Amino acid sequence: MTEPSLDIIAIGNAIVDVLAPADEAFLSQHGMTKGAMRLLSADQATELYAAMGAGREISGGSAANTLAGAAALGAKCAFIGQVATDQLGEVFSHDIRSTGVAFETKPRDLPEPTARCLILVDDQDGQRTMNTYLGAAQYLEPDAIDAAQIASARILLLEGYLWDPAEPREAMKRAIRMAKDAGRKVALGVSAVFCILNHRADFLALLEAGDVDILFANEEEVLALAGTEDFEEAVAFAAARVPLLVTTRGPDGAIAIEGGQRVSVSAEPIDKIVDTTGAGDLFSAGFLVGHVQGRSNEESLRMGAIAAAEVISHWGARPEAKLDELVKAKLG
Repeated sequence: MTEPSLDIIAIGNAIVDVLAPADEAFLSQHGMTKGAMRLLSADQATELYAAMGAGREISGGSAANTLAGAAALGAKCAFIGQVATDQLGEVFSHDIRSTGVAFETKPRDLPEPTARCLILVDDQDGQRTMNTYLGAAQYLEPDAIDAAQIASARILLLEGYLWDPAEPREAMKRAIRMAKDAGRKVALGVSAVFCILNHRADFLALLEAGDVDILFANEEEVLALAGTEDFEEAVAFAAARVPLLVTTRGPDGAIAIEGGQRVSVSAEPIDKIVDTTGAGDLFSAGFLVGHVQGRSNEESLRMGAIAAAEVISHWGARPEAKLDELVKAKLG
């Protein structure tokens, strides 16, 4: 078997984030649930953008954020996602490549613009409330998936958010088959509770078929996947269906279960939480890089916690500090 030239290749939404501060009164006024994520129509996105305060534009997208973090930790990565032939498409393409991540998906001339996520951040606790307009991201074609490129990576990472639209769903199914045929691992981030509510049967079918090797889910997501309110019951349910389960618990740290062996770590201490956007994405980055480096699950969890702590210490979902140096200082 040919030795992989990449560590991680990911398929996800190509999104530019627009972040602005907002209090709970603003969220309530516009029908938002604090800390949640919802999808917007084009008209809703325009209306909310007009009502938001002054913001910052920073490229995002869950899987793309994970790759930016992984690249900062020294991993070789590539991203597959759809942008339109517009200004935000150029911004996203420039930003992802500037992190050292390969991005070869061609922009398309589409009736909808490049995706954007309008993120309201609470100044008091840093909690982010996300409002996403998928735009061009939902038009990723199955033909955009190349077997040789998928086979070139040790791990294929799939973003659960992208399971909603039909074309990207078929693209990811095709990529799974390619990865499995090449003997590569597949990781799935379920992304959000609403993704599970919409596609629980699909996700469980992937697990039952052995198509997923690593499953990332936070506490709320693993409860939704298992259909229970008991955390330990939910963890047992998920761990029985996937070789490696990774579950984050916010300030309570994270756990990993593989082959019946469970390890856990505490959250990394931080002076102040500024913006929780990207915390789960960067956790996945640290864990996956530790995994491809052959580290133990406990050390990989620590790497995830270190990366997550860095990203919530500032605005935006991409790391600003040198993650590789932070990990080296704490883990060696």
